[in-house]
Amino acid sequence: MAKETGELKRTMQTRHLSMIALGGTIGTGLFVTSGATISQAGPMGALVAYGVIGIMVFFLMTSLGEMATHNPVSGSFSTYADMYVEPAFGFAMGWNYWFNWAITVAVEASTVGVVMEFWFPHVPTWIWSAIVLALITAINLMSARTYGETEFWMALIKVVAVIAFLAIGILTIVGAFHYHPDVTKNLSANGHFGFVGGINGILAVFMVAGFSFQGTELIGITAGESATPEKSVPKAIKQVFWRILLFYILAIFIIGALIYYRDPNLLKASETNIAVSPFTLVFKQAGFAAAASLMNAVILTAVISSANSGVYASSRMLWSMGKTGMAPKIFGQVNRQTGIPVPALLLTVFIGLLTFLTAILGPHVYYYLVAASGLSGFIAWIGIAISHFRFRRAFIKQGHHVSELRYHAKWFPVGPIIALVLSIVVVIGQDTAAFSGTITHWNWQGIITTYMALPLFIGLYLYYKIKHHSKLRPLETIDLGDNVSKKQND
Repeated sequence: MAKETGELKRTMQTRHLSMIALGGTIGTGLFVTSGATISQAGPMGALVAYGVIGIMVFFLMTSLGEMATHNPVSGSFSTYADMYVEPAFGFAMGWNYWFNWAITVAVEASTVGVVMEFWFPHVPTWIWSAIVLALITAINLMSARTYGETEFWMALIKVVAVIAFLAIGILTIVGAFHYHPDVTKNLSANGHFGFVGGINGILAVFMVAGFSFQGTELIGITAGESATPEKSVPKAIKQVFWRILLFYILAIFIIGALIYYRDPNLLKASETNIAVSPFTLVFKQAGFAAAASLMNAVILTAVISSANSGVYASSRMLWSMGKTGMAPKIFGQVNRQTGIPVPALLLTVFIGLLTFLTAILGPHVYYYLVAASGLSGFIAWIGIAISHFRFRRAFIKQGHHVSELRYHAKWFPVGPIIALVLSIVVVIGQDTAAFSGTITHWNWQGIITTYMALPLFIGLYLYYKIKHHSKLRPLETIDLGDNVSKKQND
């Protein structure tokens, strides 16, 4: 297999990036757990929580879009954190994100087996998981365009399912079907003005909404293999806000209008109980008997899409670190014919496979690995906000004007500051109940499993900082990245 330390091939088209950005926001968070958020916070509380997190994600994506359009490279979070903040921050960001997605590949592979039990209850779940791991490995070994094309069609399936749900939901609300819900009672949560659990209920949904939106940052990774990043990235970024508004806000509104917040089925919704997805319940109310099987197929698509994206994102991040010396040089190699970073991809799949095996042989180990990656996505968001803040300050400090940027984020510096603050709130608020009482009565097991990603990130940061004596880059000397994509491929 011919390899060289060359470059990735820019073969992805605008439609690929647009659908990847869209598909990143549509997953089990929308299809399954959205119902549980309504039972926790009420329909209005859930709308507020998803709306606030949606605004945060919009600001994050515009920040990422500004940097990715100016300097389109794979492994963008690590590269930007290194260039605009300091090398230790970039090192920790890169390894943190790689670890997150490598573990996610295993998690989603395990979930595939659970979903397939719906149709084949007597077939061992690990068989389906193994088939999917082999499938997504083959897809990612072919070319970036193959990955983009696969994600395009899987995202399209999810989009069609959501649009069908929205259409049927609206028709049900206006009385087009035999089922006539008490919309006013449902939306008001029977006199609670739509809010249940007060501020704590909304904060609890913040966490769920944050996890639901993870994956939107993939647009920053794909920019490095886009044929026309100066056009594709801004177009994909601009659409994120409206997609969030349409798919999440409207979907939450419809579920809240059609299903009473205390309906026990909303509480049962989970990745292991597809039959009670709120989407399934709404379809059934409208008279579609095959709703459960239909939604199971859509959810299966979403899970495979997430695993596929996990292999892609983590392999590109590892490749980028291999090119910049933050990982062994072998991971900076690509296949001469396809431009695929084969060593980085194979290590990612291998780690995913090992993690998957622990789910069978040692579930406790698996549980801790998943917990360790839990907050990694939020840490990446924090890194994006900090990197963009530093990039823009350095850009102005060095005598440039915002008008020179091909795409610029709106509301700077308000946008990245809001995104940074909300990301920190979501991270800290993951399990505040574990800290109740005196320190001797804290739930240390809950604290460790919930917040394990934080000490891992800090440990990576301190390791690099102490070993290489890295320092915060002065704004005046920051390389703004006009030639970074060239450097990365020297």
